[in-house]
Formats: sequence, structure tokens, C-alpha cells
Amino acid sequence: MRWSMEVLRVCVACLSLCVCVISAFSQSLDGDFTFSLPAGRSECFFQTMKKDASLEIEYQVLDGASLDVDFYLQSPSGHIIATDHRKSDGVHTVETEEGDYMFCFDNTFSAVSEKVIFFELILDNMGDAEELEDWKAYVQGADLLDMKLEDIMDTINSVKSRLGKSLQIQTLLKAFEARDRNLQDSNYERVNLWSCTNLIVMVIVSGVQVYLLRSLFDDKRKTPT
Repeated sequence: MRWSMEVLRVCVACLSLCVCVISAFSQSLDGDFTFSLPAGRSECFFQTMKKDASLEIEYQVLDGASLDVDFYLQSPSGHIIATDHRKSDGVHTVETEEGDYMFCFDNTFSAVSEKVIFFELILDNMGDAEELEDWKAYVQGADLLDMKLEDIMDTINSVKSRLGKSLQIQTLLKAFEARDRNLQDSNYERVNLWSCTNLIVMVIVSGVQVYLLRSLFDDKRKTPT
């Protein structure tokens, strides 16, 4: 009987640990998106948030003339809480209230240039902690290999935070690489265009010079026969 109780306690502790792990990793939500913004247009996106959560928005202009765009973030109550004017990148973090947040990218100032924009959303504290607290109360007093549930949760949260930061840095590095590659391709096309233009101009100038020199030595006087 005693052995059965010990097995039950171990199973309950393991099950509670699994629930805690799932809850910890579900409280942080990340997402990224890349889209094309035509000239003279604006594009808006919406994100539903809970109260006392955290919303972080980071964006970059990957391609397009001047690599700039206008940006603003609007709260559910209709207040503008963050704005950027003709910037190539930006980061904004806000403590949220419950409702739908709207963030927009504006390219209306450009008449001909289309922009390629990348943005990433990081949502923290979006999970429901009530279920976690219920499980912690249920297994109160269970001691598995002298490890406390709070210590395990602290370790899990630390690993989760570091993994999230690593993923965010890798995503940003990919965005930087894409922007640099687009800039390099654009410069390559410009160099080829101007090289061809200079070559054509040099050929035309050379032809004109040859023609002028020949005309200087061309004797147009008629000789009597």
C-alpha cells in the first residue's frame, strides 16, 4: 500500500511538471511576416491582446527605394501609442490592455517605389496562470528527489527565455541578410547599367572624334583637269 502511494505521488508530480512545462512555453507567442507594400498604399494588421500582457513589434524594410516607411501603433481605445516617420527599422514594446491592437505601415509618401517589409511579433504573458496555480496547490507537499516545483519552473522559464531570444536574434539576422542581399543586387544592377551607358557614350564619342578628324584632313577643293 505504501509503495502504491509513492508511485501515485511520483505520477502526480510528473504530470504536474508536464502541465507546467506546457503552460510555460505557451505563455510566449512569436510570429513573423514579410509582405510587399505598393507605392501610395498603407497596410494595417490587428493583434488581440490580454490585460497585463506584453507586446513587442520589430520591423525592417528589406527592399525598396530609400528603405523607409511610416509606422504607427494604435491601442484598443484608439490612442496612437507609437509612431515612426520614414524609418528603415524600429522596435516598440508596450504593456497591453485587453482588446485589439492595430499597427500600420504607410507608404503613401512614395509615388513609384514598392517596399518589402518584414515584421516580428513577440507576445508575452498571454497564458492563463489559473490552471498552473491549481496544479501547484494540488501537489503541495509532494517532494520528488528533493526538487521543488518552483525551482523547476524557474529553470524552465530561464531556458524558454533564452531559446526565445536566440530564435528572435536568428530571425533578425535573416532579415538583415535579406535586406543586404537586396541592396547588393540593386547596386549590382546600377553598376551594370551605368557601365553599359558609359561604354555606349565612349563608343559614340570615339566615332564623332574620328569623323571630325577625317573631316579636317579631307580636301574638298576641286582640281582642274
